[in-house]
Amino acid sequence: MPKVCDLTGKKPITGNHVSHSNRKTKRRFLPNLQTKKFFMPETGEWITLKVSASAIRTISKLGLYSYIKKLEKKGEIIYNGDEAGM
Repeated sequence: MPKVCDLTGKKPITGNHVSHSNRKTKRRFLPNLQTKKFFMPETGEWITLKVSASAIRTISKLGLYSYIKKLEKKGEIIYNGDEAGM
């Protein structure tokens, strides 16, 4: 399964391990993804999303429905593997 946030689109980036002797080897920085179920009172259904911790905080602040509407207004495409085009 891809390590990509369903809402923000955050994905792994690359960088270097840097040792004490300043030797560099490649590594990956993974996003902090959590699988979480959200209830949407507007539609009356539960939705399972793989979201980053920062997206969970924003959803707690704004609510899931308004956060999705905000992303759609910005023109971002929201896709969850099972449910296309919420």
